[in-house]
Amino acid sequence: MDQARSTISKIFNGEPHSYTRFNLTQNMEGDNSQVEMKLSSDMDEEVGENGVGDNHNHNSNRKPYVAQKLGRTPKNLCFMAAATLLIFIIGYLIGYLVHRKKDLAPTCAASVVRFDEAVAHETGAASLMDWDDVKKLLAQKVTAANFEPVFREFSSANHRAGSPDDDALANKVINKFKEYGMKSWTDEHFVKVQDPPASGSNRVVFKNGSAMHPEGFLSYSATGEVTGAALYAYYGQESDLKLLRDKSINLTGRVLLVKAGRISLAEKVANAANMGAAAVLIYPETDYLILDTTQLFGHVHMGSGDPYTPGFPSFNHTQFPPVQSSGLPKILAQTITASMANGILRQLGGQDVPAGWGGLLKLGEESDFITVEVNNILTEKKINNVFGVIKGFVDADRYVVIGAQRDAWGPGFAASTVGTSVLVELARSISDMVKNDGFKPRRSIVFASWSAGEYGSVGATEWLEGYVSSLSMKAFSYINLDGVVTGQKGFKVAASPLMHSLIASTLNEVNFPNNAGTLSSRFVKGNFESNVLVPMKLDNAAYPFLAFSGIPSVSFGFTSDNQYYKLFGTKLDTQEKLNLATDNQVSQLAEMATRFAGHMALRLVHDHLLRMDVMKYDKIIRLRVAQINMKVNAVQRMQPKLLPKDLTMQWLFSASGSYSRASRNLVADIQNSDLEDIEMCRIINDRIMAVERNLLSPFVSPRENPFRHILVGSGSHSLKALSDHLEALRIDNPEADTDLFRNQFALATWTIQGCANSLAGDVWSLDNEI
Repeated sequence: MDQARSTISKIFNGEPHSYTRFNLTQNMEGDNSQVEMKLSSDMDEEVGENGVGDNHNHNSNRKPYVAQKLGRTPKNLCFMAAATLLIFIIGYLIGYLVHRKKDLAPTCAASVVRFDEAVAHETGAASLMDWDDVKKLLAQKVTAANFEPVFREFSSANHRAGSPDDDALANKVINKFKEYGMKSWTDEHFVKVQDPPASGSNRVVFKNGSAMHPEGFLSYSATGEVTGAALYAYYGQESDLKLLRDKSINLTGRVLLVKAGRISLAEKVANAANMGAAAVLIYPETDYLILDTTQLFGHVHMGSGDPYTPGFPSFNHTQFPPVQSSGLPKILAQTITASMANGILRQLGGQDVPAGWGGLLKLGEESDFITVEVNNILTEKKINNVFGVIKGFVDADRYVVIGAQRDAWGPGFAASTVGTSVLVELARSISDMVKNDGFKPRRSIVFASWSAGEYGSVGATEWLEGYVSSLSMKAFSYINLDGVVTGQKGFKVAASPLMHSLIASTLNEVNFPNNAGTLSSRFVKGNFESNVLVPMKLDNAAYPFLAFSGIPSVSFGFTSDNQYYKLFGTKLDTQEKLNLATDNQVSQLAEMATRFAGHMALRLVHDHLLRMDVMKYDKIIRLRVAQINMKVNAVQRMQPKLLPKDLTMQWLFSASGSYSRASRNLVADIQNSDLEDIEMCRIINDRIMAVERNLLSPFVSPRENPFRHILVGSGSHSLKALSDHLEALRIDNPEADTDLFRNQFALATWTIQGCANSLAGDVWSLDNEI
């Protein structure tokens, strides 16, 4: 533009001896004639005798090319006007395009909100759709009337993982995804599971009584036959077994009888094995839902996924030497019916049960021998996970995953059918919003239907193991739809702390039909965290996403005091039973569950910045560090030889402080940075996404310790294990190891510091005080 202005200035200011030529080649008729325009500011001289425009060569003594001085003739003025207009048009077009590009560039400055806001406000949107309009659209698309036909379509009396009925349901799901115009695909795995013996059965014999042959079984139990003295152990929790030990009861070689509930079946067996027991018999409690003849099914792998390919995917083309998960039990485990258990308990002798365990039962004595025989068969099954995706319009390679278990031991209506129906209805609703209503999500939504969930989230975990490298950088959240309706009087959520603020705002925004109030007004009485939030347990399908892959996850459901979840793992989990437990409100509750999950998912793909609160982990880390500090001081005071004064908390305090500063600086960066460039939003979102992943300890093997998260995971690397080890040192437990503790202490410190470094951003922004 400066050069253009200079040219125009020369034309109109009449600088001496200026010369400008424009060549216009190829006229409208297509010939190659040339028009040459010559402008001169010296109008007093003429060179040559041929006049204006004479540019032919003659056999004369003139130079071959002579610039003739032009006068202010009408033709010259027309040329000057045309040149000026042409330059002006070019400049205008350049300026317009630059300005238009700036106006159209997506920005995220409007996304800046305080993480601690109790009520969510508009935070920016993908083009053409306001957040309030998105909420209204979702509410219009999801209705209770839609669910009854979907329930019928996806109900099945028997759809165990890898069975023909399971495959038939998978085909129905993928056909739905295709019908909605989604890109869909399947993920095939070959997994090893334990099933009951095809011929014969498992067997339980008490004293000299008749053999009992339960139909139910526990997959991944050790096999063989053992005989030992029976011992009643309540729910088989650590506290229950320690209480028995404190009563001077020897648990070594005993066969424990425990009730189902409170903790997972796998944890019961692991606790018994740690105490030296030989076998565990587990039975369900009877009530108005459970019959005394109800058979119980489940698994006892203290982990998730295929335990014969720990840390690796079970693809058919992978070749591994024989290997087993460290979570497989070394002792026998079997389920029995309540009537079988009562027949044994009535005959036990020995001490009375501890106060609080209820009843007039005896614990059992050394002469109460019982024989347990487990003949489960290890088989390989082909399972299929099914996927569909709604692609984002800005960051298509970043996605939230919404998943539901498809298989079940029996009908599994609440365990699998409701979740699958919610998944399909949510996919239909959001697809329709994109196709017909102009909604454009910034990021993608992946819908997943998992198989082999009953064997310990096998399908989901194998997918995580198979694509761990790409998922860790691209999947920013997982929403679990398993068991979303088991009652109607309560509402519980288990989630990563990063998602607590999103959950709270969602509860405040999702309304019941007919203006019957919000989820928050009905279920949040007082403090949100104490009334709604519950810990995420090992048997939760979202747990491997959080503790194994470091993906912020959430699992939720409508509940009641009737404890309907007891029917999970039985053949009594039917639509009729669930209707009875919810006063025939299953469709209405499924509608609200769909809207709650959809609201969270849409918020995560709609806003410019991910609504995840990094400050939540700051509070949790500081609390855990303070607890560890108190225990270190207690051990150094009581056992100075085990933990001398040279062990200092300085470095753990420093790492905790680094995370605090990094989280506060991120909030400041969001508020103070120039976020007009979409790339800036992406960089900030990547820093947020990395928090959960960087709380996975890099110092332990996923094969030996799959749940590497130091705050919610399990294993010697976790802060809970560190605290427990300090307690063992305090009481001078012979199993306590000072050197092992120091190693745990150092690795936990560096895991927190590494997370803080990643959150800080660029390498030159790191806090190097440690």
